[in-house]
Amino acid sequence: MEDVENKLKDYEIVREGEAEIIINKKIAANEVFYNPVQVHNRDMSVALLRTFIAKREEEHKAMMDKRDKAHNKVSQSKSSGPNGENGSTGQHDEMDVDAEKETNKVADETEDLSTEATKTPSRKVARELKAPVVLEALAASGLRSIRYAREIDVLEKVVALDIDKACIEACKRNIKFNGASAMSKIEPHLTDARVYMLTHPKEFDVVDIDPYGAPSIFLDSAVQAVADGGLLMCTATDMAVLCGPNGEVCHSKYGSYPTKGKYNHEMALRILLASIESHANRYKRYIVPVLSVSMDFYIRVFVRVFTSANEVKKTPQKLSYCLGRTITKNNSVKNAPAIGPVVPQECSACGKKFTIGGPIWSAPIHDQEWVVSTLTEVKSMKDRYPAYDKITSVLTTISEELHDIPLFFSLHNICANVKCTSPSAVLFRSAVLNAGYRISSTHVNPLGLKTDAPWDVIWDIMRCWVKNHPVKEQPHDSVGTAILSKSPKLEANFSRAAAALSRAQAKKVKRFLPNPERHWGPKIRAGRKITSKHASLLGPDVVNRVINGAASTEDEKVAEPNNPTTETGGDATNEEDEPSTKRQKNGDVGLATEP
Repeated sequence: MEDVENKLKDYEIVREGEAEIIINKKIAANEVFYNPVQVHNRDMSVALLRTFIAKREEEHKAMMDKRDKAHNKVSQSKSSGPNGENGSTGQHDEMDVDAEKETNKVADETEDLSTEATKTPSRKVARELKAPVVLEALAASGLRSIRYAREIDVLEKVVALDIDKACIEACKRNIKFNGASAMSKIEPHLTDARVYMLTHPKEFDVVDIDPYGAPSIFLDSAVQAVADGGLLMCTATDMAVLCGPNGEVCHSKYGSYPTKGKYNHEMALRILLASIESHANRYKRYIVPVLSVSMDFYIRVFVRVFTSANEVKKTPQKLSYCLGRTITKNNSVKNAPAIGPVVPQECSACGKKFTIGGPIWSAPIHDQEWVVSTLTEVKSMKDRYPAYDKITSVLTTISEELHDIPLFFSLHNICANVKCTSPSAVLFRSAVLNAGYRISSTHVNPLGLKTDAPWDVIWDIMRCWVKNHPVKEQPHDSVGTAILSKSPKLEANFSRAAAALSRAQAKKVKRFLPNPERHWGPKIRAGRKITSKHASLLGPDVVNRVINGAASTEDEKVAEPNNPTTETGGDATNEEDEPSTKRQKNGDVGLATEP
């Protein structure tokens, strides 16, 4: 017993959900990466995994019912042949023709189902649906795999991979620490995740990729490892690449060029989705996003992967900059190149030149039914989620987004262009709604607004606002002067609309929560020595003490906070009483934007 206590004296127990792991107390050790901030990520993943399992069972039942119904129709049609009751001549001839058509149709449906049964994995057509199998490509401490195994009973197994020996040893130690419930389900492997996924095609119902940095090198093998209809969960933390000024780096990793704007975190989501779709298309596969979130310092997408050569042909229509279009003639649909240019070289409002980025995913990035189902499930199991407040706030905001509108703009941004005081979000939303268009908030930015109103309408509303709230004279060559010099074609109505506040806002539901503590964000990559450059992550005082060998217990808690789940506070802004004097210097928003 004394030996065990001596071995554990340098370790402490971390509890998250129903999982427990032991980590080294010393910051300087830093052998295995663990970031408590990612509790938001892990909670969201557990919630989506539960929703996926429920949807998977519903789909399997519906498919079995359809197959049984088709077989029953065929049996009935065979038993009533031309010599039976319906086989008489004369007035029944027309009925015989219809019955024959129906029989042929049912036979075709049955044949299609039989063909599907031979092409797809047995688990999709078997009478009894097999338990789902999960792959975590980058396990590190194994905390995520342990949570999956302990919190979701119906899983068959969880395969945990890592290429680092220290990580796999820590993973095995933590699995053993969690007892039989974890040991019976989790299989840790010391291997390269890319090779493992390539050698196990379509074997996993769920593949989870959560790397430190860019996931781009794992995408090609990941889209091959997911079973048809399976779920791929992917995180990207390289926001400096996806949102930064060095677009050529983003293009080399993801095949897209980002543009600068307040919408850049949503653009990052759409770049990642377009990249995953591109990798999937090479194997006649395509993706269907069910949830895409921007949280804390990273983005995470949840997509289903299917196989269909015909659906792959439709990919260009899901991307922007308008790469493809469809031509419908009679009953046939043909895919053709897009007609360009989509926009003129100069903006019609201010005369400045456009900059072009992309391609990005322009189809919906969420499935409303999945979002609502996940939110309902989370609320029904509040005690099971350590970061309940955070994930419910994000899901609530997503549930009220306009899902068919790509990107968004900031109200303060457009006010900065014309140098005017900002109307409250409620007044601006009312003007858009009264003009006959839709508008919503976005989970990415508390000041962001999504709308299907064209930019001509947006600027007309601002021109009407400036008429009632005059601005100082601006230089003749400024953007604001060019915009305000034109007379509005639309007379904006700022009277308050009933739908100007969403249901969550009307009920004062918390939607944008503050960080629960200082230095809430990414941590140091495993194995790296703490130096002065890590002051922004841990705080300068903590870094100095660690470097000098005088780190205290409190310092260790700052570097590795173990209880990040207490979250309080409301929205970052009260949208009805937003401060009107804020200024933001970036330009307008759009798929083609002004520099």
